[in-house]
Amino acid sequence: MASIAEILRSARTIAVVGLSSKPWRPSYGVAEYMKRAGYRIIPVNPNEQEVLGEKSYPDLEAVPERVDIVNVFRRSEFVPEIVEAAIRIGARVVWLQEGIRHDEAAERARGAGLQVVQDRCILKEHRRLLH
Repeated sequence: MASIAEILRSARTIAVVGLSSKPWRPSYGVAEYMKRAGYRIIPVNPNEQEVLGEKSYPDLEAVPERVDIVNVFRRSEFVPEIVEAAIRIGARVVWLQEGIRHDEAAERARGAGLQVVQDRCILKEHRRLLH
């Protein structure tokens, strides 16, 4: 597996599953930081029309462009279906935020050739490794 630093250096596009338009939600703050850091942020949330000035999509399959990282802000029980969608769209990485783990889904993703990061904050890792 590539190191987290390599993942963050090589990625350009991050689909944020569960991204909320509410500024006090962790997903919003993390996505806002990653956007300021130069990444293309694609909101994936059927309950949002637009977040951070970007059109929101109801699911990963609706995203019309290539996704490098699928950054997940959903509870662990939703991870298997997100992993299956990430595999179908050809994402390179599934990144589960702090507090989110699903070992079976992680193994499924790895078996399909995706890299997996679990239970880590992408903002904290970016700050620690690349800032």
